[in-house]
Amino acid sequence: MMTIQQLLQCFEQGGALAYSGEPVTQLQHAWQCARLARQAGASEALQLAAWLHDVGHLMTDLEGSPTERGIDDAHEELAARVLLPLFGPAVAEPVRLHVQAKRYLVSHKPGYAQSLSADSVRSLALQGGPMSEAECTQFAMLPAAREAQRLRVWDDLAKDGELPWPSEELVLAELEALMGRCLGAAEGPPA
Repeated sequence: MMTIQQLLQCFEQGGALAYSGEPVTQLQHAWQCARLARQAGASEALQLAAWLHDVGHLMTDLEGSPTERGIDDAHEELAARVLLPLFGPAVAEPVRLHVQAKRYLVSHKPGYAQSLSADSVRSLALQGGPMSEAECTQFAMLPAAREAQRLRVWDDLAKDGELPWPSEELVLAELEALMGRCLGAAEGPPA
């Protein structure tokens, strides 16, 4: 099981890496995604899911953009396995389902596929492509399907290379504080 400090270290060590063909770093993308969630009035758990949805990319030993080599790194599953024992399903499930949400939205939302970046299009093919109607029906019934779709939309928008942002130290302090609050919420009230 990972700790909050180990999750922060993922961003300290890999946050400056380019976000697969986008004009932002991994840390900028995570911060922008969480910022969009906060602006949308999302719960703190969903804001944290937005922060950490791609942390699985930073946990693999794969360099560059794996999709360019035809590799699906299954980052969403890796991250969800780490996040579940720390923060519970309110954080882990939207993270686990954000890739499936992309597949769902491509099938279900007109024009969505055309809004995807080149890397998202490459990864879509590796992740199973658009969902069938039966898959869409199953996905829509999952308890975290709505949150995963919201997360996915923020994920797609969080690639603004021109957006000013605070220092890395302030950003990581913001993430650490949110993780601390969500850790307490996942543990529940004292017995």
